[in-house]
Amino acid sequence: MADELTLEIVTPERMSFAGAVEEVTIPGTEGEFGVLRGHASLLSSVDVGELSFTRDHKKTRYAVNTGYAEVTASKVTVLVETAERSDMIDLERARQAKERAEEKMAKIPKEDADFEKIRLALLRAVTRLNVAGKN
Repeated sequence: MADELTLEIVTPERMSFAGAVEEVTIPGTEGEFGVLRGHASLLSSVDVGELSFTRDHKKTRYAVNTGYAEVTASKVTVLVETAERSDMIDLERARQAKERAEEKMAKIPKEDADFEKIRLALLRAVTRLNVAGKN
C-alpha cells in the first residue's frame, strides 16, 4: 500500500491543484466515487459536479466540468475542462449565468438542438452556486 495519496487537478489552462491528500471524492458520470490511498487502479469519466478532497483534516471543494480521472494506488489525476475552488467562485457571475440559462430554457423546446447545451450551462451554474455555498 502507498504511504500517501497525491492528487492533481489539471485543466487546459493550468494545474489547479497538486499535493498530498487523505481522500478524494469525484463526480463520475456513473456516480460519485471516493478514493483512499491504496485504491485499485481505474479510469473514469468525470461529470459536472463537486470534487472534494481532505487534506490535513480540512475539506476543500471544487466545481468541475467534464473530463477524466485516472486512479492508481498512490495518485489521482483529474483532467477536466474547468475547475474552480469554492472560495474563488464569483457568486454574482454564477447567479447571472443561472438566470440566463433558465430564461433560455423556458423559451426553447426540448427537441431543439441547443437545448442540451443550455441544460449543461444551467447545471454548471447551479453546481458553482452549490459548491460556493459550502465554503
